[in-house]
Amino acid sequence: MTDRKAQLAANLAQVEERIASACAAAGRKREEVTLIVVTKTYPASDVRILHQLGVRHVAENRDQDAAPKATACADLSLTWHFVGQLQTNKVRSVTSYADVVQSVDRAKLVTALSAAAVRGERELGCLIQVALDAESGERGERGGVAPDGVEELAAAIDSAPGLRLDGLMTVAPLAGEYAGRQRAAFDRLMEISSRLRAGRPAANMVSAGMSGDLEDAVAAGATHVRVGTAVLGVRPRLG
Repeated sequence: MTDRKAQLAANLAQVEERIASACAAAGRKREEVTLIVVTKTYPASDVRILHQLGVRHVAENRDQDAAPKATACADLSLTWHFVGQLQTNKVRSVTSYADVVQSVDRAKLVTALSAAAVRGERELGCLIQVALDAESGERGERGGVAPDGVEELAAAIDSAPGLRLDGLMTVAPLAGEYAGRQRAAFDRLMEISSRLRAGRPAANMVSAGMSGDLEDAVAAGATHVRVGTAVLGVRPRLG
């Protein structure tokens, strides 16, 4: 086993233990929570090692990094999640490799994703990114739609060819009433998810929690956690 593979295996084991413990504490089954490893800034070789270690869900947040990496790993059985703020001029590229876009936060993006999915003869999973720091009608500091805009966006996705509404995503806010209150933020997301699922039971995916707060997300009921640093290590500074 190479040094890098041994390092990633050890890190994955620690994260797995954290998720399993959080599930046990919440009275949930371990299989209710899917680990997505965020591989941004790390090479395709790491993605290949992760696949060897059993990881099947990976995430990227920049198309210019993700597209070549996805191509280099096209022979692997992976589900690719796009989690970054997405500009419409990148949509065609992203829809060529992403299975799920977790950062849908405006109608213009829905229209662009739909057109690209239809053109590529693909069905694209969509998560509405909820900004818990946004006022009505505004977007959040890190992207996302205000809670009261979720239903309108969900309806747009429902009627968009090539798109499938899978659920909701959030990033714990750095400002506003939920700053520093991750568990409260994730509980709020679950309330919004419950309302969404009342009319759309298949839209049951809830993506929340990262390396520092995955336990809070699991306790609240998240179905997917997005972990980067705890698996791959502290990222080199860019620029």
